[in-house]
Amino acid sequence: MKKMLFKVVVLLMMVFGAVSVYAKEKANVLYVGTNAEFQPFEYLENGKIVGFDVELMEAIAKELGKEVEWKNISFDGLLPALQSKKLDIIIAGMSATEERKKFVNFSKSYYVSNQMILVNKAKPAVDSFDNLEGHDVGVVLGYTGDIAVSEIEGVKVHRYNGTGEAIMALKAGKVDAVVLDSEPAKNYAKQNSELALINTDVAKEEYAIAVGKDNKALADDINKALEVLNENGTYEKLMKKYFAQD
Repeated sequence: MKKMLFKVVVLLMMVFGAVSVYAKEKANVLYVGTNAEFQPFEYLENGKIVGFDVELMEAIAKELGKEVEWKNISFDGLLPALQSKKLDIIIAGMSATEERKKFVNFSKSYYVSNQMILVNKAKPAVDSFDNLEGHDVGVVLGYTGDIAVSEIEGVKVHRYNGTGEAIMALKAGKVDAVVLDSEPAKNYAKQNSELALINTDVAKEEYAIAVGKDNKALADDINKALEVLNENGTYEKLMKKYFAQD
């Protein structure tokens, strides 16, 4: 009986020891959500998530002494995943809007963007934001373009789950224009010679990193890391790498 009891105690110690090691490992991991359809901020390359946001987040995590485990999910699923604690952080070219601030804490801004219009050169039905009325316009569900276009009366809004879907619809003539954030729009225009880019001053916005509403300490740590990356030149190097066309 004593021998059996000793074996049970040893077994329990091994189990709890393993759990303790596992917990320590997980405590060193940041679960980061993104939507890898927003080139050059985050996109898939040979099945791997890459981009400006990805390298920036990896550099921040290094400053914090953490590792990153990436979760690639739909953009409109990111905030619910953060609120349900399936994620620790969101970095996805997300605008720090007043509405979102009600539910999450944001870091300081790390990029300023605006909305641009992509049209097909063979059918340039739209030449400015002012004459979107009466046209079929593609947007990505939950993006700023979706919000901005939805406020215009008379626009036939077509919502897509990803930028790739919206661009395919434009190239196929299913929509007259696609409204998208500036850098992804520039990239699609550069990669598709049949598309033309129209610049606008509409919906200037600041991108920031989101954390849980109850996790302000993590937002503060991210801000400190961003300051270090600005001071040591890492941020500038990433800007030149991904936004060299500017």
